[in-house]
Amino acid sequence: MSHPATPPRQPRRSRGPHGARRVRRTLGLLLPTLLLAACTASPAAPRTNAAAAATAPQVTGPLCAALPTGTEPGNPSFLAGQPVDQALRWIPTLTTFEAALRTSGVLTDLPAGTGVTLLAPSDDAFAATFSEDNWDDLMTHHADQLRTLLKAHLITGAHPIADLAAAGTATTLDGVTVTVTRTGPTARLGDRADTVCADYQATNARIHIINAVLGPLPVTADSTGHRAH
Repeated sequence: MSHPATPPRQPRRSRGPHGARRVRRTLGLLLPTLLLAACTASPAAPRTNAAAAATAPQVTGPLCAALPTGTEPGNPSFLAGQPVDQALRWIPTLTTFEAALRTSGVLTDLPAGTGVTLLAPSDDAFAATFSEDNWDDLMTHHADQLRTLLKAHLITGAHPIADLAAAGTATTLDGVTVTVTRTGPTARLGDRADTVCADYQATNARIHIINAVLGPLPVTADSTGHRAH
C-alpha cells in the first residue's frame, strides 16, 4: 500500500515590514524596563581613599615632603609597582645615583630574583663629595672604581629601614659592615650619613635616600659644593 508523498516544506516567510514593526514595538516596551534594572543594580563598592591610604607605602624623613606625593607622578604608591631601575628615574633627587647605576650595570651582579636595598645618596650628596671633573672621569674611565663605590650602597635583600635599625648593622655588597641606628624619623648609617626619605618600595626592592656618599673614594668637591649633573 503506497503512502501519499509528504508535501515539501514551505520556506519560512519573512516577517516583512509589518512583522518588523511589531518586533520594534515590543522592544520599545521592554527597553525602559531593562534600562531601569541596569541602573538600579548595585555597583561594586569603590575602594575608599582611607583603604588606599592604609596600603600605600609609608615613606619617612625630612625630605619626603619635597618629593612627589598623592597622585603626582613618582608618588610612593606608583613606584611600588615598578622595577627598581625604573623607579629610580621617577625620584627627582636621585638623578646622579640612577645614572651611575645604569652606566655601571652593577644591579646585574645580583642573582636573579634576589631582592635589594639601595642606600641612595641624593644629588646634593654627590655634589658635596665629587668635583665635576672627578665625577665625569669616574663615570667614563674608571668602571671598576665606580662599581666598587656603588656596591657600598647596596644590600642584598629588600629591607625596611626599621628592620635594618633593629638588626643594628648591615653588610653592603662591597663587604663592609655599616652600623644602623634609629634616630626618630631618620636612621644613622655609620658616622657619615642619615636617611632623609626612607622606605620607598619598588619591585623586590627598598630605596632609602641618604644625605652623604658612602665608600672609600676621597672627597674632591670644591668649597662651593656645586657640581653639574
